[in-house]
Amino acid sequence: MISVEGVSVQFSGQSLFDNISFVVNEQDKVALMGKNGAGKSTLMKIIAGIQKPTKGHVQCAKDYVIAYLPQHLLTEDNCTVFEETSKAFGSYFEMKETLEHLNHQLETRTDYSSPEYMSIIEKASDLGEKFYSLEEVNYDAEVEKALLGLGFERYDFHRQTKEFSGGWRMRIELAKILLQKPDLILLDEPTNHIDIESVIWLENFLVNKAKAVIVISHDRAFVDNITNRTIELTMGRIYDYKANYSHYLQLRAERRAQQMKAYKEQQKFIAEQQRFIERFKGTYSKTNQVASVERMLEKLEIIEVDEVDNSSLRLRFPPSIRSGDYPVIAKDLSKAYGEHVVFQDANLAIERGEKVCFVGRNGEGKSTMIKAIMGEIEFEGECGLGHNAMVGYFAQNQASLLDPNLSIFETVEEVAKGDIRKEIKNILGRFMFSGEDIDKKVKVLSGGEKTRLAMVKLLLEPVNVLILDEPTNHLDMKSKDVLKEALLGFDGTLILVSHDRDFLMGLSQKVFEFKNKRVIEHFETIDAFLERNRIKNLKEIDL
Repeated sequence: MISVEGVSVQFSGQSLFDNISFVVNEQDKVALMGKNGAGKSTLMKIIAGIQKPTKGHVQCAKDYVIAYLPQHLLTEDNCTVFEETSKAFGSYFEMKETLEHLNHQLETRTDYSSPEYMSIIEKASDLGEKFYSLEEVNYDAEVEKALLGLGFERYDFHRQTKEFSGGWRMRIELAKILLQKPDLILLDEPTNHIDIESVIWLENFLVNKAKAVIVISHDRAFVDNITNRTIELTMGRIYDYKANYSHYLQLRAERRAQQMKAYKEQQKFIAEQQRFIERFKGTYSKTNQVASVERMLEKLEIIEVDEVDNSSLRLRFPPSIRSGDYPVIAKDLSKAYGEHVVFQDANLAIERGEKVCFVGRNGEGKSTMIKAIMGEIEFEGECGLGHNAMVGYFAQNQASLLDPNLSIFETVEEVAKGDIRKEIKNILGRFMFSGEDIDKKVKVLSGGEKTRLAMVKLLLEPVNVLILDEPTNHLDMKSKDVLKEALLGFDGTLILVSHDRDFLMGLSQKVFEFKNKRVIEHFETIDAFLERNRIKNLKEIDL
């Protein structure tokens, strides 16, 4: 059990949250929710012990182990993937080495009656009791199982960590955390850089193998599947629900309705008392009564109604010319980098108005196929865009293509046409750009902010073919809802690569699966494909 007691945080005199207290018990799976800027990551860092609160403290047992996975991290570059992951068992191997060293001294020293020798016996006895009480584990097998589950191939095990991107390094760190079997796992946006199959593996690990978990995530399906409790951080306070995210949304709506009812009744009461004061102020016989009412109103604690986004903004893509019957075609398409074959003899024909998904583990060729369609790479076979295809393309590096010298507002104003220009500030607000933020230059924005801005820009361009490669990585749930609604209303052709299942649901009529150097066409919705794929994967990957 870990206890958060009276924790408060202030920045520059402003309170982020005040006097927060709650307890996390063994087997609690907690979703930490709240709007951006509410202080979720700050609270998680305080629990992890890497940031100090202004007031209050976190208590836990002496041997309580907390493992923290931040959004951004770096692993060392001087070892292989397998070696880095094996560091999860560093304390075990250190204990074993120390015990072997102590036993060696006992075997070789002859000063049997000396205090030093007796001290070595005592240390070896204490450490041995602790060491031999540990569960016998095949550590190499555990490392292998974790790495395979998180998407690595066996040939990756002996590659240097420096050969991998930040997303893959995050998986290495995640594998280390999971293998340590801590009492509490803290995860800040863990699904941003892992594919659907790895997310499913992670879900099942957290549900079936992990003890307590606290997670911050904008992946609704992931949060719903792993959590049994939701702590909402809002307006400097917390609300604690014994429910997963979807059920919490219902309970929160009911709570706010009750707050609003109490608030209106209180405001009605206040108005009545103020009318009484105005009516009898100066009346000698009512002086004491008026003064009493005034004192009562001064002491009255005003009911606050929780923040809620009531915006009814709906985005629709601007009209575009009609494309040909088949805006995207590939025939006998193959791509290799040296001896590494990504896929071969791939065929696809996507009709006008079709919405399709590319799915498969990272590295199987989804992004490579998109680059071939866009003509960004060389390949064998035929691939390209059809007649009148006007493409809106959101690449994983789309943020880097923005003009760094323009402001946020100028970036969007550049592409907005017609009546939508009047809604620019509202649209930016839905994607977490408001107030003076819209005058910031692109060059000072974080990676996540640039990604969101690139998505806003795409939503305002007239296109008839949309190709989106992992568009939701840095979007919160409300922003994803805005984007998804726009895509559902899009009457052009959509190609979507995403690991976010909740976002994918209902968006695709056909699935192209990238697996074992092949591209397999499935004539089913993404919903049906993922349900079938989940069962298949659980049989393949032993948890």
